[in-house]
Amino acid sequence: MVKSINLSKVIFYILLILLLITYLFPGSLVGYFVFGDLGRHPSLADNPIYQPIPINFYFIGGLLNHFMLFFLITLIGLYIYSENRNFKNLLYIALTFSVVLELFHFFIPNRAFEIYDVFANLSGAMFAYFMIIIYRFYNNKI
Repeated sequence: MVKSINLSKVIFYILLILLLITYLFPGSLVGYFVFGDLGRHPSLADNPIYQPIPINFYFIGGLLNHFMLFFLITLIGLYIYSENRNFKNLLYIALTFSVVLELFHFFIPNRAFEIYDVFANLSGAMFAYFMIIIYRFYNNKI
């Protein structure tokens, strides 16, 4: 159990470092690796058969990207530290992190601050928190 938690912590911290690198890089690193284009951001709403789709789907896909990214990272972190007495501090850190990283987009070339992304980031982190609270409640850990 201890080794699996230590491995989980290593994975969590690696994900945080990758999040920082991709968020603070001028352009889209993921877009570069997927499409070969730093200017194109992958979207969860991309059409796999490459047919024209309305622009609204790309907007929604971008929000889904932000939501899922912060949901998964926050969920992993909160699950790993669910037994820790500083459990709520990790939530506060995740919420602050989600806003501050988006604010950096004001200053990074080829990136743009979007208030909807902030809301998607915060929503993902809060949803993960509620999922962990429900998990802890049903496992009598509250």
